[in-house]
Amino acid sequence: MLEHTTKEFIHAHQLIHNGDRIVVAVSGGPDSLALLHFLDSNKGEWGVEVVAAHLDHMFRGDESYQELLFVEEFCNSRGIPFYGERMNVSWEIERTNGSLQDKARQLRYEFLMGVMDEVSATKLALGHHGDDQIETILMKMTRGASGRSRAGIPLKRPLAGGEIIRPFLSVTKEDIEEYCERHILSPRRDPSNQKEAYTRNRFRKKVLPFLKKENPHVHLQFQRFSEELEEDESYLEELTRAELNKVWNNTGDFSSLHIDGFLTMAQPLQRRGINLILNYLYKLRPPSLSSIHIYDVLGILKGKTPNISIDLPKGLKVTRAYHTCYFHFGELALAKAPFCYELPVNKRLEIQGEYQFLLFSSTSCEEQSGDRIYLDPDEVTLPLYVRSRRNGDRMAVKGLEGSKKLKALFIDNKIPVHLREGWPIVVDADNHILWVPGMRKSIYDLGEEKENSLVLQFKSNHLLGGS
Repeated sequence: MLEHTTKEFIHAHQLIHNGDRIVVAVSGGPDSLALLHFLDSNKGEWGVEVVAAHLDHMFRGDESYQELLFVEEFCNSRGIPFYGERMNVSWEIERTNGSLQDKARQLRYEFLMGVMDEVSATKLALGHHGDDQIETILMKMTRGASGRSRAGIPLKRPLAGGEIIRPFLSVTKEDIEEYCERHILSPRRDPSNQKEAYTRNRFRKKVLPFLKKENPHVHLQFQRFSEELEEDESYLEELTRAELNKVWNNTGDFSSLHIDGFLTMAQPLQRRGINLILNYLYKLRPPSLSSIHIYDVLGILKGKTPNISIDLPKGLKVTRAYHTCYFHFGELALAKAPFCYELPVNKRLEIQGEYQFLLFSSTSCEEQSGDRIYLDPDEVTLPLYVRSRRNGDRMAVKGLEGSKKLKALFIDNKIPVHLREGWPIVVDADNHILWVPGMRKSIYDLGEEKENSLVLQFKSNHLLGGS
């Protein structure tokens, strides 16, 4: 019977505690009405209080208003505190240009949270049942969900300082209908639940009967699958976050992923890593995003094309540039305004909040961190400057004969195109390139500190150290 199964489910998952004040969302249909009756009938056993809340969306005019009156009368006849409200959701949708289902859901939860706050409730009970769970999981998997998003309806989750609970996930629609008949509840019926225009209704009418014929307790298998998936994903996500933090950087303008480091992660963690990045960037995950997109991203990370870009839903782009992959909305900021700064002696120079330089004589006592170049003051012309690159730039590279175009150095070092315009170049007053930090040093570098030499120190969280 529903009572025994539900009580065992509530106890096993600790959904209700002594002293709870529970708001039950009641539409007047069989599921929510049975839940309200069940919780109210057993409130003394658990030492809890039960309150009913009903929102009339005004979609069906007087018919939906009569449902509000029905729920109110049901509560009054049993001494259950009732909170009801009418809201013209269609008008709200037109005013805000939102979608029907999303806006209705948002307004419904705002109303329910308001009731919870008013009565200082600890729990919000919803009437989702085992058949709903099967439908939800099948719909998600059919759509191409991945990772944690394949799990079904959570049996509990935080909300408004309390918790949403779903005590009926262990029972079927048939169990609920039988409960309503046994207790003569006479619930109201929403005719839209029969329309096959809705995806859920098609699964309900065409797929569920087959599954239940194969296994009458299939809803319990789906519930167990959902719970185990949540547990497994929580553990694997914890491992993924620890590894992802080593190779993923979010700068605010874009997120970047160090490809070589990422590909050393185990395959299951790679999939979840991409999923975590997408969840972080989207904030509200678009329904059209599926596991196919995750494999598309993995494809460019593992592929041999060094420069490639793909488009994901809602304007998110994924761009591979050599050993780095960028996740960004809109285009990457390709060019920064040309710059040129004089390097003061014994005073720190910070450029664009990304690069830090310090020029001092070898006799000064300075911190010994960061990349360095040592210069003979008689071989360079002071003052020194840090500037952006210019057309035709060439450098006499240390260890090579002759000079090399700066463009060729960027290509050799696989520097993404969008970073090149803002890359700092150190030159002297005669415009000799002395150093390209993070890449190569010039023939002017002494290699080590010598008497009266100048020391130029460079720090950055943005560039990789180079020779």
